[in-house]
Amino acid sequence: MAIFITDDCINCGACEPECPNTAIYEGGVEWKMSEGTTISEPYKIETGDVIEPDAEQEPVSDEFYYIVPDKCTECVGFHEEPQCAAVCPVDCCVPDPEREEEESVLAARQITLHS
Repeated sequence: MAIFITDDCINCGACEPECPNTAIYEGGVEWKMSEGTTISEPYKIETGDVIEPDAEQEPVSDEFYYIVPDKCTECVGFHEEPQCAAVCPVDCCVPDPEREEEESVLAARQITLHS
């Protein structure tokens, strides 16, 4: 499952540099699939939409840091635990119960994002 940031976020930014997938963005900042990945071709996201790798996407949150679920691998392939959760001082980086994914799915995403 992807990790998400709850509205308890204090906008400290500790999580952002820890993400090996560049999946974490400051509130209100647009994101790109190509940032921090090797994606160079159109990419199908969880909604079924296909996006261009360098196309700016709408922020998931305008108020606090957020994680792009299509880029989150829960650090599978990089670390033993999600680094955002490990460094968060207020424990607001938590598993998203609406996006439960097997480790094999997360590992496959990691390979796709960093092929």
